[in-house]
Amino acid sequence: MLDVRRMRVLREVAVRGSFSSAAEALSFTQSAVSQQIAALEREAGTKLVQRNARGIRLTEAGEALVRHTDAILARLSEAEAELEAIAGVRGGRLRLAAFESASASLMPLAIAAFREQHPGVELSMIITEPEDAAPLLKSGELDLALGYDSRVRTEADGITRHQLLSDPMFVAMPADHPLVHKRTLRLADLADDPWIGSVADCECNRLVNRACAVAGFEPRIAFQTDDYTAMQGFVAAGVGVCLIAELGLTSVRDDIVIRALGRETPLRQIYAATATDAHRTPATQAMLEILQGVAARYESRRPQLQLVG
Repeated sequence: MLDVRRMRVLREVAVRGSFSSAAEALSFTQSAVSQQIAALEREAGTKLVQRNARGIRLTEAGEALVRHTDAILARLSEAEAELEAIAGVRGGRLRLAAFESASASLMPLAIAAFREQHPGVELSMIITEPEDAAPLLKSGELDLALGYDSRVRTEADGITRHQLLSDPMFVAMPADHPLVHKRTLRLADLADDPWIGSVADCECNRLVNRACAVAGFEPRIAFQTDDYTAMQGFVAAGVGVCLIAELGLTSVRDDIVIRALGRETPLRQIYAATATDAHRTPATQAMLEILQGVAARYESRRPQLQLVG
């Protein structure tokens, strides 16, 4: 294996034209330069420098190695500059993931703020459910992902979770539903209704089922979809009722009614996840701090839903 430091000495000898000049430029002794060149020749397995009465000249092998040295040193300089940029959040990349409702609410605000503060970092994002993002975090394919759970386990299964906010769920019902104006609505009041449910066996679906079980019934699923916009459409058409998390209610149809459940309200806990054993880059840390700020502002200025009753 060729030693890059010795290659740098050879390049200096070629540029300066003598061992003594190279030694002066490198703050070496002339003997040290000679030793470095001799060691490099042993590594290369061939003569690199020829000495004569007029000084030194490179052999054909020496000239070839100096050409490669120029390219290698240039790439090393680029690598050092990129590492310095990443360390200062002036470069590099940040790979993100978010579930659908967070990708339409929290994440756009965070990305906009991050780009304004760190324009040199390349950002990318995929939309995926928390259970699908976890293995991508652990394999290093993602740097940070937004997820949700009924409670946040700070560290489990190789993933560190940073609590961001609580996301309450609301009942969505047709505008002509007979319980629209009921003073205090409870989940048990909807036990006989058909329900719009989630397709996936995800934490959100489990949260809804647990809430209904506590209320004493198992929801009768009339139609399944994971899309909150589609859920609103089915509710408006009278197909059934459903629970929709607040992050999924950034836009509400005018032909449905959204009702709160008071103390029975199921809560999704929204978190930012990183791989526990992975090095957290300055860019990842900066995005985490921005997300925490976005979440705090969201909770302090929650959207005022059009609640009936």
